[in-house]
Amino acid sequence: MVHDPVSVVREFLQVVRSGVDPTQADRLMATAVVAHQVQAEDPATITRTPQEYAEHVEEMLAAYGPFRLEIDELFGSGDKVYARWTQNGVHVGNVDGLEPTGRPTIQVTSCVYRVADGKIAEYWIQIDRWGLRAQLAA
Repeated sequence: MVHDPVSVVREFLQVVRSGVDPTQADRLMATAVVAHQVQAEDPATITRTPQEYAEHVEEMLAAYGPFRLEIDELFGSGDKVYARWTQNGVHVGNVDGLEPTGRPTIQVTSCVYRVADGKIAEYWIQIDRWGLRAQLAA
């Protein structure tokens, strides 16, 4: 098993978050992961199990099809890892009450992960949700 924090996050993004194999979440995530959703209008902190995270990725696959996730930046210091990625998909499922448009979508996301004992234990994520909404409403 990979324990280097940057390697853990790289594998997580490439395998789990990308939708390639969400069932691998339990191998790369702690049993309860604290997820800080950093957004100016409604910051939230939730706790997710690896199974719940895998279901979240499946929901994204249903909304955006087999999307492509490209890691734009990835580096770490100590137990923290910064990642920024671009996700390209197609609006094929319901998203926040918006019916599928068939339009291509681009989502830009950044996240700081904290890795403990070789698994993701906590993260702070920012997603350009308003940019996505503008694409779907165009």
